[in-house]
This record gives sequence, C-alpha cells and structure tokens, in this order.
Amino acid sequence: MMHEPGSILIVNGGSSSIKFAVFGADLLSLLHGKIAGIGTHPHFTAKRADGSLLADRDWGEGATITIDALVARLSRWLVDHLGDTDLSAIGHRVAIGGLEHSGPAILTPDIIAKLRALVPLAPLHQPINLDLIESLASVFPDVPQVACFDTAFHRTLPPEAETYALPALLRDAGACRYGFHGLSYEYISGQLPRLGKRVAEGRTVVAHLGSGASMCAMLAGRSIATTMGFSPLSGLVMGTRCGDLDPGLMIWLIRERGMSVDQVEHILYAESGLKGLSGLTGDMGELLASDDSLARFAVDVFAYRASTALGGLCAALGGLDALIFTAGIGENAPDIRAAICERSAWLGVRIDKRANQTNAQCISSDDSPVSVWVIPTQEELMVARHTANLAFEISSDSQVAAS
Repeated sequence: MMHEPGSILIVNGGSSSIKFAVFGADLLSLLHGKIAGIGTHPHFTAKRADGSLLADRDWGEGATITIDALVARLSRWLVDHLGDTDLSAIGHRVAIGGLEHSGPAILTPDIIAKLRALVPLAPLHQPINLDLIESLASVFPDVPQVACFDTAFHRTLPPEAETYALPALLRDAGACRYGFHGLSYEYISGQLPRLGKRVAEGRTVVAHLGSGASMCAMLAGRSIATTMGFSPLSGLVMGTRCGDLDPGLMIWLIRERGMSVDQVEHILYAESGLKGLSGLTGDMGELLASDDSLARFAVDVFAYRASTALGGLCAALGGLDALIFTAGIGENAPDIRAAICERSAWLGVRIDKRANQTNAQCISSDDSPVSVWVIPTQEELMVARHTANLAFEISSDSQVAAS
C-alpha cells in the first residue's frame, strides 16, 4: 500500500545563518524560519505561512555550539510542530554542483564526496551546505535528501561564454564559468510566459540584486551569459563581496602587501563590496537612508557596475526585449532600479517613475521599447518542487517494487 507524501523540509545554509521552510505535499508553505548568528550568538525565529510568529528565542551557546547541535535542536522543534504530518523529503540549496549537474540530484555518499571536492569554489557556502546534509541524515536516516544546485541553470551557457582563456590543463581541472543564483533564475524563467510572448521567447536580462548580486542573460528563458563565474565573488558589487577585480591585484596583495591567501579570501568575501566602499555597512537599505558621502558613493558604484554589466549581457543577447529586477534590492529599492535604468536609457530602457516608486510589477513607461518588471523570486519553492519531483518519484517506485 502506497503512503501519501508528507511534508518537505527545505534548508538553505549560509556562512552565518540557516534558513528553512516546510511545505506540504501540495507545495503550499506551512512555515519558515531562520537560525541567525551562527558562530557568535545563535538566534532562532520561525513564522507560519501567514507571517504570525511561532518562535523567537536565543540559542545562546555562541561559538561553541556545533552545526550538529543546531540541527538536532531544529529537528526536535520541527517534529513537535509538524504533529502527525510525516516528513517525506529534505531539499537543500547547494552552492555548486560542478559541470556534471544540470539539474537536482538525490544525495548519495558518492555525490556528497564529489561535492566536498568543490568546496574551494564556494568556501563560505559549500561546507555548511554539506554539513547540514550530513547532520540531517543522522537525524532522519530514512528520509531522502535532494540537492538543488545554484549552478545547474547555467549549464546551457555556450562554450564561448563558459570558457576562460587559460591553458587546457587548468580548464580540464575545472577552471570555467559556473554561474550562480540559478534557482532564482530558474524560478523567474518559469514566470516569463505570463509576462507575454515577447518576454518569454525574446532577449531578457534578469538582475538578481541582493547582498549577493548577479545578472543573467536569457534567450527564450535559457541562460546564455551571466556575471558570476568560477566563484560567487565575481561580477557585480555585492554587500561584502568585491565583484570583478583585475587578477593582477591578487598577485599584488600577496606579493607586495604580504597577505596570506586566507587574509585575501577574508577581505574579498567579508570586507569588500558595499561595506568596503562605504566603510560603514554592506546593507543597501542602511546606505540609502544615510547622508554620508561614502554611503552615496557606494550606491553609485553599485549602480554603475550593474548598468555596465547589463550592456555586456545585451551584447551577448544581440539586443534587449525585457529587463527584470528580483531579490531583496531588486524587489524593494526603487532608487537603485531608477539609477540602473537611467544609465541604460541608450538600450531603450524607460521607466514610469510612479510605478517604480510603488514597486509595481511592470515599471516601464508606455513608450519604452524595453519592458521592465519587478518579479519576486521564490528559491525555496523552486527547491521544494525539485525535491517533491525526485523524492516522491523515488518513493513511489520503491513502494511499487516492494509490493
């Protein structure tokens, strides 16, 4: 007898936080939450789908509490709050899957070992992703786990976009453009048909602008170019990450400034971007609210780099039919959208100021040759869909075989 699918736990681990969500078998959200301050002062919050608060408390062992301990505590809380609803699958957003994964995968020891080998490409994200997978496997050993890769959507990049001008020995070892934020772009790609045939079948650039930021050129909904490359450091200016730099600068930092590789890594990931430019913070909302001249300068650099990247992506596409803003800054910062669009007027981008200020879905003016949109992304839902498709199919097959 086949059991009905139960709930799906979605986990997204970052360098200092763990976000989670629970979806029903119908893929409707049940609850979501976050463990913030990992390594310093862990704080747990959880909310129902309607936004009402379920929990808000310190998990205050500080730097001494391990990922295993946090997962055990989260698991006990989930079991208490799910009641009689079985946990049928666990889905993970995993930073990088390499070139072999163009879609999600059921996690096996062999796949986990291969993902461990990719840690150097995403040193802040991949280790916590894998630690969470292994910790949850020890708590829920019979629940299938699915990895959904942020790089998979970009496996449609043509060779000239994916390849770096490096010797074959390095290219064969994996030095290439992987691209990131793929789950966000995959979700947005699925939304294009409802925006009209010209958007769905044409030349679209999606700007995923948040504390991590990138842009993707889509032709008929498929990735053909993207700003992030070998690692999540590259491309646009981000909250604390540098974006594109001259490789010679890395040599200078090590050889002339006497920095270790670990010091360089810390500066580029944690002390650069908006934080490094402003000397204040990597939070765009705080910078926009500040009267400090360096805060304004950081915002200007962010918009400049985004607009020049847009021009490059349009060259890859051969033109532009639609521009879409998404993620935290893209969805909620009208001033940033306006600054990027003003610099992109030469591409035919014109916005309606009132629509932009109210975060309307369509913010382009009636006479704009390029349509401009604000579309909220839903990466967790994308992971839930993939997890349900894989895990429930595997479960059904095994039950049929057993019968």
